[in-house]
Amino acid sequence: MASTYTPLGIEKMATGENAGTWGTKTNVNLQIIEQISGGYISKALSTTGATTLSVSDGSTGAELAHRVINLTASLAGNVTVTIPLDVQDFYIIKNSTTNSYTVEFKYVSGSGSSVTWGADDKSTKIIYATANDGTNPDIIDAGSALSLTSPALVTGVNDVKGNELFKVTATASAINEFTIANAASGNGPIISTTGGGTNIDLNLNPKGSGTLKSGTAAVKIAGTETMWIPATAFYLPTTNPADAASVETTAVRPELKVLDFDASTNQYAQFAIAMPKSWNLSTVTYQVFWSPSTTNTDTCIFALQGVSCSEGDTADVAFGTAVEVEDDGIGTVEDVQMSAVSGAVTINGTPADNDQTFFQLFRNAADGDDDFTGEARVLGIKLFYTTDAANDA
Repeated sequence: MASTYTPLGIEKMATGENAGTWGTKTNVNLQIIEQISGGYISKALSTTGATTLSVSDGSTGAELAHRVINLTASLAGNVTVTIPLDVQDFYIIKNSTTNSYTVEFKYVSGSGSSVTWGADDKSTKIIYATANDGTNPDIIDAGSALSLTSPALVTGVNDVKGNELFKVTATASAINEFTIANAASGNGPIISTTGGGTNIDLNLNPKGSGTLKSGTAAVKIAGTETMWIPATAFYLPTTNPADAASVETTAVRPELKVLDFDASTNQYAQFAIAMPKSWNLSTVTYQVFWSPSTTNTDTCIFALQGVSCSEGDTADVAFGTAVEVEDDGIGTVEDVQMSAVSGAVTINGTPADNDQTFFQLFRNAADGDDDFTGEARVLGIKLFYTTDAANDA
């Protein structure tokens, strides 16, 4: 009876056969087994089409009987690498081909599953060939089914091209982390902060002047916000009011709705708002938009003060300290000009959520440094405040 061979080329000697050569053949078999268990081969593929990994019955060097296979070639098209239907083994295979084409590892025939490297995937895969069906056997990517429990990542993870995908850093005595959860149909996956702390922020920090986005749209985050208060939103107090006026430029061109502040007397205008709940209840700043009534280029001084009233508080209460901002006349009547942003304005009355907040704007004409000779025609102010919440819920 003649020898037979396994799918990987190991010779199974028949009884009474190979007298005088049995030892040599056994040594070859042992070398094949060693090659299967840990051998390495570099295999140059055809640049297009299929390449078959060879088997060498009873001799070493069989391409398909190596544990680690490095695939090489400068590809000119998509390629396949095939093994016989009866091969049952696992492989560590590195795709070292160049150019953007796919590489498929499969049985020589049949409709069983195969493993494919994408056009730009130059990774190493752990693959096992099942020989689970005589006609349509499957080849499985073990990496896609790999389960790891709390693996320790030292520096990070790279993509299939070897480029950095994400980095990890270690924090001494860390107790907080984030958890990723998938979701059933109709629900979105969740990234959440978890750990030993309470009320833990989730920090997403763009680099430099980068913007935090959802898709292509910027995500609204807590920080500085602005509110436009036009002259028409002010009301005039009984004592020393500014003068509400309309200034026509040219017919059917923009007409200026303004508050005229006199050059010799302190005049006032007020507005009241319920500040957004996301306001951090701290100081505000402002910027005055105005237009000169003369060509004078001297200094005009504006001032803003505020007070906040909670439910049940009297409105008969003093405003907080006025904070001034100076601006020189631009020298051209009907030009629009903007002051610098003021310093911090402290709101009197200990602001709280849902308060009514009153503001008073005036021109400090009594200040000797205010020497602008004309009416200061205020178009409105831009109010700057800081939020500490994502919304007003």
